[in-house]
Amino acid sequence: MDEKKSYKSWTISDAFWEAIKEEIPDRSRNPEKEYQRKPGGGRKPLPKRQVLEGIFYVLRTGCQWKAVPKEYGAGSSIHQYFQEWAVAGFFEKIWAKGLETYDELEGIGWEWQSVDGCMVKAPLARESVGKNPTDRGKNGDKTLDSHR
Repeated sequence: MDEKKSYKSWTISDAFWEAIKEEIPDRSRNPEKEYQRKPGGGRKPLPKRQVLEGIFYVLRTGCQWKAVPKEYGAGSSIHQYFQEWAVAGFFEKIWAKGLETYDELEGIGWEWQSVDGCMVKAPLARESVGKNPTDRGKNGDKTLDSHR
């Protein structure tokens, strides 16, 4: 049987891990908060690579945080790490690092990139196109007719 870990789209390669592991923020205590336990008490923190794979699992599969497989840790813990790392700007840093690496390897065609947009209703659409085709030929308000 093959000793290699089976590839899943949320699995982190060794090369990727080496490139980003220094960017992961350290957990530190809030100096303004009064703690009941001394530093080092309580549960040991989860391995950062395991946590990141758990986060990628949720982002890739779209599952709820509570549905994260136990091999990554408790869903609530994984979600807490995600929130802390997002506030610390970790995901933006690795995104930028990925863009830089891709630009070095392949080159990004910046001159033709487009700006992101959004879809909204046209404010004057009804006047310019007419009634909704599903409403044509219907008389009156059907909600009123159904109560008679």
